[in-house]
Amino acid sequence: MYDPLINSHPNNQTFAPSYWASTQVLPAPTAALSGRQQTDVAIVGGGFTGLLTAYYLATEFNIDCHVLEANQVGFGASARNAGFVLKGSGRLGYAAMTKRWDLATTKGIYDEFTQAVARVDGLIKQHNIACEPQEAGYLKVAHNPKALVTLQNAANYIQQHLASSQDSGAEFISSQDFRSQYLDHHQAFGALRLKDGFGLNPLKLLLGYKDMVQNQGVTISEQSCVLEWIEEGGKHRLITDKGELIANKVIMAGNAYTPKRFNPRIDDKFLPILSNVIVTEPLTAQELAQAGLHTHQVTMDTRILKYYYRLLPDNRLLFGGRGAVWGKDAANPVYGERLKMALNKCFPSLTNKAVAYNWTGWIAAAMDDMPHVYSKGGVGYSLGYCGAGVSFSSQAAYRLAQSIAGETLPNLPLYQQPLPKFPFTQARRLGQWGYYHYGWLKDRFG
Repeated sequence: MYDPLINSHPNNQTFAPSYWASTQVLPAPTAALSGRQQTDVAIVGGGFTGLLTAYYLATEFNIDCHVLEANQVGFGASARNAGFVLKGSGRLGYAAMTKRWDLATTKGIYDEFTQAVARVDGLIKQHNIACEPQEAGYLKVAHNPKALVTLQNAANYIQQHLASSQDSGAEFISSQDFRSQYLDHHQAFGALRLKDGFGLNPLKLLLGYKDMVQNQGVTISEQSCVLEWIEEGGKHRLITDKGELIANKVIMAGNAYTPKRFNPRIDDKFLPILSNVIVTEPLTAQELAQAGLHTHQVTMDTRILKYYYRLLPDNRLLFGGRGAVWGKDAANPVYGERLKMALNKCFPSLTNKAVAYNWTGWIAAAMDDMPHVYSKGGVGYSLGYCGAGVSFSSQAAYRLAQSIAGETLPNLPLYQQPLPKFPFTQARRLGQWGYYHYGWLKDRFG
């Protein structure tokens, strides 16, 4: 499997054997870049961020752009995730944001995250994207009594400081109500429900975005991995195996699938982390009743090494969590087996239910636990969604397009600060391995 910290380039890779890929026949790939071509803005990466940046450059600013995708649209994280449209990104809680900066900054970030969910919802409706959006609501489950107190404090903080009159904010749900009305989760001590957030089919959403971009006349070159990037004379030369794209400006939108050496602006400034997802065979009406699965709302727990899950439209249960540390171990069946064991503990009646799909994908974390959407001197990037990029990628793309067009972005750390460099970059994976062991102990005994 492609490993961003090992392999030089992500080209010539196959699609993940995901559940999503089984629901959608992929269109034939667009033509690869050939010969020497020119554009105003080159966009590297045909995922959510890259496609929507192209869309907004074309529709909002009438700026010529060209998308380069290393494989085929749908190869990377945008079609490997769990399809959670969440109000948030990165790993910082709102109280922690206020402590790091101030309340006004936190409110600004909260508003950006709110706009991101609304933006995805609006694009789906405006363009009639058949991506199977499910009922609204994001459930965050306390996995122990201490986490329950933390959730209650988080709910109070959102209600007191962040929620507006148009926003119902956070709702606390007791353990008894959660198990009887939402999920009969055997490790739930209560839950926090946010109104914003919903599940969807991320591959179908992505292909809807692709159609939107192509309808604007923007060129998408698939099977066009950038093998070399030369900056000279105020221009950028992006060289693939069959062609060369000369651009005035460049957007890097590969997120965790960006290779280890691509551009000094982002090299050694993110940690690729493997996520692992399993999907069961469809559940019968009797199995749904026995497991107490009463909702299709997206759900995540409060563990350091989080589990996330949702009931899909065809009544399969999706269940995800962290995978291997190193890419070479990604396909080891032990990681899928561990996820199934965790699912069984949450829903014991499903112990004998078979797993139909198991796949992995890379997400990216920044050193300071927050995404960075940044551009300077005609080069921009968006990186560090930490697995929550389905929604925020839409807002990031809009802000990137604004920035490239010369508009001033909100004065928020999301947009004004470049990615910090990881210290001891060669030891990133060892640090991650140690953190996983700490997280396992903390989740089990803390």
